[in-house]
Amino acid sequence: MSSPRWNAVEYARNSAAQQGWALELIAKLDLRGDEAVLDIGCGDGKVTAEIARRLPRGTVTGVDSSADMIRLAQSSFPFASYPNLSFHPGDAASLPFDGTFDVVFSNAALHWVKDHRPVLAGIARSLRHGGRALLQMGGRGNGAEIMEVAARLLESSTWSRWFVGFQPPWGFYGPEEYSKWCAEAGLEAARIELLPRRMLQKGADGLASWLRTTWMPYTERLPEERREAFIREVVDRYMRVHPPDAEGSVAVSMVRLEVEAARR
Repeated sequence: MSSPRWNAVEYARNSAAQQGWALELIAKLDLRGDEAVLDIGCGDGKVTAEIARRLPRGTVTGVDSSADMIRLAQSSFPFASYPNLSFHPGDAASLPFDGTFDVVFSNAALHWVKDHRPVLAGIARSLRHGGRALLQMGGRGNGAEIMEVAARLLESSTWSRWFVGFQPPWGFYGPEEYSKWCAEAGLEAARIELLPRRMLQKGADGLASWLRTTWMPYTERLPEERREAFIREVVDRYMRVHPPDAEGSVAVSMVRLEVEAARR
C-alpha cells in the first residue's frame, strides 16, 4: 500500500493533543537561540513555527513526506513573516543533509515509519559533531486498547473482505530496540523512555474526527461510501468499554517513546 494521503486541514483541526505534547518537548530543548534545527515530520508547521520563535539568531527547517502538509505550512507561515523558517518535502528515511544541524527534533511523526534504522542513520548524518536529537513518537503499547477494538472488527464478516493480509503500518518500539539502533547509527543515547499519555476527545464526534484524520491505513482500504460506517463502528465499540467522563470526554491511552541522543 502507498503512503497514506493526509488531509492537512483536518489534521490541523484534530491534532491538539500532539501539539500539546510538542510544546512540552520543545521546552526540553533548552535552546540558546542561535541553533540550526531540523524538524522531522513537521506537519502543518505550527510546532516548527513555535521553535522558530525561540531562535532569534538561528534557523529551523521543517520536512514532511506529505506535499499537502508542506503547502499548508508554507502558506500559514510565509517567509516574509518567518525569515528563519523554511519547509521542504522530505522522507524521514532518506534525509539529504550532511553535518547541517545543531539539533534534530521530531514529535508525533516517526511511528509512521516501520524501519527506524535508516531514520536514525540520517539523523546522525544530518547533525554536526556533538549535535543532539530530541525525538518523541508513539511507543510500544501506543493506543493498544482502541487498536484491539479495530483488530476484532476486521475479523467480522462485514469488514474482513477488505483487510486480507492487512498489517498496521506503524512502528511502535521501546528502549530495548532504540538503544541498539542509536548505537548502530553513531548516536550516543542519553535517555530513552516510554511515557504514558492520556488523549482526550470530545465525545463520539471528537473520537470519530481523530480516527478520520489519522486512521487512513484502515479507511483507504475501504470503498469511500463505507468509511464513515467503519469509523462509527470503531467508536461505538470502543465507547461501550470506555464511556465518556462527566465532562463528556473520551480517553484513549497512549504511550510515547522519548529519545535524547547526541552525535558522537
